[in-house]
Amino acid sequence: MTRLSPGDKAPEFTLPDADGNDVSLNDFRGRRVVVYFYPAAMTPGCTTQACDFRDNLAELTDAGLAVLGISPDKPEKLAKFRDRDALTFPLLSDPSRSVLEAYGAFGEKTLYGKTVVGVLRSTFVVDADGKIETAQYNVKATGHVAKLRRDLTV
Repeated sequence: MTRLSPGDKAPEFTLPDADGNDVSLNDFRGRRVVVYFYPAAMTPGCTTQACDFRDNLAELTDAGLAVLGISPDKPEKLAKFRDRDALTFPLLSDPSRSVLEAYGAFGEKTLYGKTVVGVLRSTFVVDADGKIETAQYNVKATGHVAKLRRDLTV
């Protein structure tokens, strides 16, 4: 499994958002982007994490950061998630898991004591030049955004 490190070139992607519109990492060239991967829309942990990003979005934006959430969910489910929780940043659909795999955010993990294959909750900061600034794997849903803000001094 690929693991990205600071200084690596961020894998490019173009994925549909909740409305089916294509969003590319390249669209954000020239600014920093938080790209976070989560297992499934509308589940408790993913809702906590998404709402945490939503609630901290103004401070992240003021610091020059955009936020993109990526999961294997289809755009229709992402639209329901966005609308239900008033999420104000793009949620992108990766049902083939190709982007998840390119970032090393899909693989074996332990869930309730069993080894399973699935999405590894992971967060990356991509710098203005398209390089990985921060790579965090197996993050916790709760408190992660606060830790990220501390790490980035936002």
